[in-house]
Amino acid sequence: MQTITLYGIKTCGSVQKARRFLDSRAVAYKFVDWKNTPLDSSELECFVQAVGVDTLLNTKGTTYKKLGLKEQNLDEQGKKHAMLANPLLIKRPVIVYKPSSASAMQVLVGFDESRLVEVFG
Repeated sequence: MQTITLYGIKTCGSVQKARRFLDSRAVAYKFVDWKNTPLDSSELECFVQAVGVDTLLNTKGTTYKKLGLKEQNLDEQGKKHAMLANPLLIKRPVIVYKPSSASAMQVLVGFDESRLVEVFG
């Protein structure tokens, strides 16, 4: 396989599980911690194009609830703006990879071990 980038926050339990999974299989990846490297709009747009804004937005997290976003009834642009301003709103981890058989980058959101086994073995 090729370039794999895992995005998230070092202290997030799901991110830690994904990192352990990849490490245990000796899968090389680059880790981007959103607390140290802010997400830029082109990255977010890539994620949204691949999986959709509603898959990416973590509506179950405390940040979503604290910001009262449900009550704001945001449209897609509003949701993207909120995620750029507050990366903790993004469901983690986000894993971007390009299989040798595909022409485009693929994006996995959230920790799903069975899906990771499917993709990375």
